[in-house]
Amino acid sequence: MARRRSWLAGRRIVITRRREQAEGLREALRRKGAAVIEFPTIALKPPRSWQAFDRALEHLDDYAWVIFTSANGVEFFFRRLRAKRKKIRPLKRARLAAIGPSTAAALRQRGLRADVVPIEYKAEGLLRALARREKSWQGKRVLLARAAKAREALPRELRRRGARVDVVEAYRTVVPRVSQKRIRRAFGGRKPGKAGKPDAIAFTSSSTVKNFFALLGRRPGRRALAGVAVATIGPVTSRTARALGLRVAAEANPYTVPALVRALQRFFRGQRPVPR
Repeated sequence: MARRRSWLAGRRIVITRRREQAEGLREALRRKGAAVIEFPTIALKPPRSWQAFDRALEHLDDYAWVIFTSANGVEFFFRRLRAKRKKIRPLKRARLAAIGPSTAAALRQRGLRADVVPIEYKAEGLLRALARREKSWQGKRVLLARAAKAREALPRELRRRGARVDVVEAYRTVVPRVSQKRIRRAFGGRKPGKAGKPDAIAFTSSSTVKNFFALLGRRPGRRALAGVAVATIGPVTSRTARALGLRVAAEANPYTVPALVRALQRFFRGQRPVPR
């Protein structure tokens, strides 16, 4: 049987995910024959102060729900739990919500099962899933451990429904140190293709988009991506990209790495194959 052609074969694709999380996307693209250029535009650091987080840990028994909006949030939550020598038992008594399958998987790795994982992996989808599980939020205490400067849709709506929500910063995203020389080398070509610019760039969060422009500047960033297909992990990231003047060529649905690879394949299907 003839091997099915991959529409990504020979394509040069930039991935912007932080190095510690890039393996799944990198290997999925390479299996399809793409040449992957790693250009992480995001790095993670602990919060500047653990005061609010540690106060929440002291009262972990009081929360009816603990909500995680990323696998990173799970990682930093448990890192701090270990540092403070706190037990996992209160989390086994509370109800847990995870915004998507990767976040739920991060909880499973630590012996916990998410009670709620929405079909749509964003705040609005999580709110709908939570509404089906909990009929009344009045007076319920909720802990939301997340990144600094995240969207306010989730805590705002839960408070409107009567919940007592504590939002604590588990980590913050920062722009990694990347040399201007490396940026010019990656995006300095005149045209997409083997000898020029990359064929596509994949953004896996709003932060990766914002930090790309923080590294290059707004106008140089747009120039760098002229003619480069922009692919995003989902609609929230797409909105951020469009707000910064980019045209989104491919969007994952559902909002997962495998779906992002499929979206890129659909975009390149039918285009002239890259000579190898």
